[in-house]
Amino acid sequence: MPPLQILRKKNDNMGSSSIFFLCVLSSFLLYVAMPQPLSTNSRWVVNESGQRVKLACVNWVAHLEVVVAEGLNKQPVDVISKGILDMGFNCVRLTWPLFLFTNDTLASITVRQSFKNLGLVESIAGLQANNPSIIDLSLINAYQAVVASLANNNVMIVLDNQISKPGWCCSNSDGNGFFGDQYFNPDLWIKGLTKVATMFKGTKNVVAMSLRNELRGPKQNVTDWYRYMQKGAEAVHAANPNVLVILSGLNYDKDLSFILNKPVQLTFTNKLVFEVHWYGFSNGKEWETSNPNLVCGQVLGNLMGNAGFVLGQGFPLFVSEFGVDMRGTNVNDNRYFNCFMGWAAEYDLDWALWTLAGSYYLREGVVGRNEYYGVLDWNWCDVRNSSFLQRLSVLQSPFRGMFENTRK
Repeated sequence: MPPLQILRKKNDNMGSSSIFFLCVLSSFLLYVAMPQPLSTNSRWVVNESGQRVKLACVNWVAHLEVVVAEGLNKQPVDVISKGILDMGFNCVRLTWPLFLFTNDTLASITVRQSFKNLGLVESIAGLQANNPSIIDLSLINAYQAVVASLANNNVMIVLDNQISKPGWCCSNSDGNGFFGDQYFNPDLWIKGLTKVATMFKGTKNVVAMSLRNELRGPKQNVTDWYRYMQKGAEAVHAANPNVLVILSGLNYDKDLSFILNKPVQLTFTNKLVFEVHWYGFSNGKEWETSNPNLVCGQVLGNLMGNAGFVLGQGFPLFVSEFGVDMRGTNVNDNRYFNCFMGWAAEYDLDWALWTLAGSYYLREGVVGRNEYYGVLDWNWCDVRNSSFLQRLSVLQSPFRGMFENTRK
């Protein structure tokens, strides 16, 4: 299989007039290695020299049933890592399921056996061809190999606990939503966070850990959020004081409003970041059916009230998931993204695009499912929509100083 090539393509739906030609997308962003570890200075993420570091990340999924980072059947891991930089990203939000680090039986299964157990024969052949050094590793060692590849290629890494039981996320009834759910034992979660923080303590490019993705469901409540999220943050910091600690809110990571009047209490400082998720579908079809300018104003008002206020409190806000249908035909997504771009530019936010994956080994029972939110195409060879990537490039470089007051 040929190495990953980033192509600019004509896309009538998104208005690109480019035709097929090979281009170097790394020109969108001059990536400069930043001294690590990172910390926070008011609402900014900074390096050891006190210079601002903007997290311009892409999500790389590794939490589904196979428990292997997606795409390794399509391209060598180092080709994918290099391609991430070539597209202008400086960071990956790499997901992981809790059970990979707390269930020794699962962790010790080989990559080959995991695919075989799920009947994914074609994927085995692809992995054998593209990543022969990974296919017979244990699942936990394969995860470490992906982290090592990203680090060796100077990509910063945010480790994100996406779910407990491997599988697609998320629903209110999947047993993974909140502390005390079927697959979400708080003590086991603390154990897993501690193990991950310890395991990657020596990996300098692992700059942050996101404690839990999209807390949700009927059991969610503020009291337990403070009890366990603070405990999880302390566990991570004790095991690895070098990483930023990223806390998500309630209601699928859309609500941090409760901390407005009750700050998080931790024994450490200058390491805390909050995260929020925002998609076009978060507001149903409102973008398509109503005046998009009015919708933008209303939605941003709610967003700032529910999460954006942390900037004024002196904390970074990491938009750890956002994205659109890359085919460019989704009116709702296209209008939402116009609003998103303005907001993300105004506040010069740190962010992580959903998603890198152009396809999945197995998602929700479908083998080789196409991911239309993926920045890469189904074969993981080309950019799915180069005009989108060109637009996004505006947000990849920092353009506000870390000592400038945030507009409220």
